[in-house]
Amino acid sequence: MVKGIIFDMDGVLADTELFYQRRREKFLEEMQYVRTEDHDFVGSNEKAIWETIVPDDPVLRKKLMMGYREYREHHPEPYEELVNPQVHPLFQELRRRGIRIGIASSSDRESIGRMMQAADITELTDYVISGLECSAHKPDPEIYLRAMEALGLSAEDAIAVEDSPTGIQAALRAGLKVCALRPGHGMKMDQSAATVVMTELREVLNWIN
Repeated sequence: MVKGIIFDMDGVLADTELFYQRRREKFLEEMQYVRTEDHDFVGSNEKAIWETIVPDDPVLRKKLMMGYREYREHHPEPYEELVNPQVHPLFQELRRRGIRIGIASSSDRESIGRMMQAADITELTDYVISGLECSAHKPDPEIYLRAMEALGLSAEDAIAVEDSPTGIQAALRAGLKVCALRPGHGMKMDQSAATVVMTELREVLNWIN
């Protein structure tokens, strides 16, 4: 019997991945920085993203990364538009059933908090952890191990809801079964390692028994 569910945020609770991609591309265009090839950054973290974008110039990399942090503040995520409309009713139903709810996201805590406010799930969520609070990023399992410990769960009585291959691997390495939410916008993602792949978020209710 499942006693708790730990959700990733980006691509699961909020449809942010395409927004992130377009915002980053717009910033690089304004900075007149030309990338020579495209990369898939879904499920990645800030450090890895900028090391990929600027692999050979650490001074420029830091300049662009710090500039992008400021750019993000002036171009915040419109979570009211990006939140999956199934999130609030799903969390309400999970709470009604006594299921503990956690969020384990690579995003910063401020962004997670704004998403939760937009989705109206702050009071429905038992625990939140940001990847920035961990010593290692996904696919390292630390974020899920810490979430399980805080929620009083074991891998046998919890499941994770993810979308990216990186996130799926992090949850699997923590011993969790993984429900992967199929990506939108025609995005291609290898979710073959997941326990099950869902088309809609509310399908997670089919797996808690």
